[in-house]
Amino acid sequence: MPRRDGMMADTTLRTRPDTMPAKKAARFPRTSRLLRHADFERVYKQGRRHFSASITVFYWPRPEVISAETLAKTRAGAPSAVAQGRSAPRLLPHGLRVGFTVGRVLGGAVQRNRMKRRLREAVRLSRPQAEIAADVVINPKKSLLVANFADVLNEVRRAFEVIEQKLSGKATATHKT
Repeated sequence: MPRRDGMMADTTLRTRPDTMPAKKAARFPRTSRLLRHADFERVYKQGRRHFSASITVFYWPRPEVISAETLAKTRAGAPSAVAQGRSAPRLLPHGLRVGFTVGRVLGGAVQRNRMKRRLREAVRLSRPQAEIAADVVINPKKSLLVANFADVLNEVRRAFEVIEQKLSGKATATHKT
């Protein structure tokens, strides 16, 4: 007769079946996310906005190199790098970086996390192929919870199209002068 005390350990150590898809490809790498509070603040204060039915998108065209003066403007109360004797510019990651802000006013933790999951999936499915150097913050509205996912996906796609169009137009306008 087999021992039963080791059965629980055997069942918890089993791996997923081979039919399960790998989730690593579905995640955002750290370099594609906005993580720092200063980055969010910079997008809110210096960026532009795009409105739709269930989301508001803030975006900021990020330069490849940011000067210490620009960095000091976004850090309220922090001593600037120039004041500390470090005037060297800081390299920023290239490509599109996306962040989400879902305030408590939109619901409890379950509803807010559901909104973030839906938005992350919509962004993952509709990320633009072109390399746009921009920071994007997406703020959902309460209507996102009841919106059809296809509508949310279309709104996110449209927002990325608008951002790409405005930033590529801005880049060509600066190159002409």
